[in-house]
Amino acid sequence: MIIMSDFKVTHKQLNFNTQQAISFTDLSDEVQHAVSASKIQNGIVHVFAPHATGILILTENDPALLEDFKVFIENLAPRNENYQHPSNAHAHLRSALLPPDITLPIINGQVAFGTWQSLLFVETDVYPRRRTVTIQIIGEQ
Repeated sequence: MIIMSDFKVTHKQLNFNTQQAISFTDLSDEVQHAVSASKIQNGIVHVFAPHATGILILTENDPALLEDFKVFIENLAPRNENYQHPSNAHAHLRSALLPPDITLPIINGQVAFGTWQSLLFVETDVYPRRRTVTIQIIGEQ
């Protein structure tokens, strides 16, 4: 049994601009900065993208792999299908199938990313947008 003597919950809003449809924004450093600023040593960090056309993924931030991911997303819900929803149904379908949130452990004040993992926001909409993610940090100091 673990007893948390100094339990804390904190959050931060992170705002950024995306570049284009199916573009990637690496949030790893910003999430670690938020965890460091919180002074929480052990717990979890939950990152949530409150958007109907944006997703979060944990993967290697490698240009060739990200190109593969673009092809995967395009094949998952092609842009030029005959959808009922005007203009961006494909973006909504993509984000319905892939997660809008990620929860990661915090160990000794560090986000416990895997060796090759980065936390990436994926823009799935038809043009660049102003985006926000909520970073919520929960744990003991």
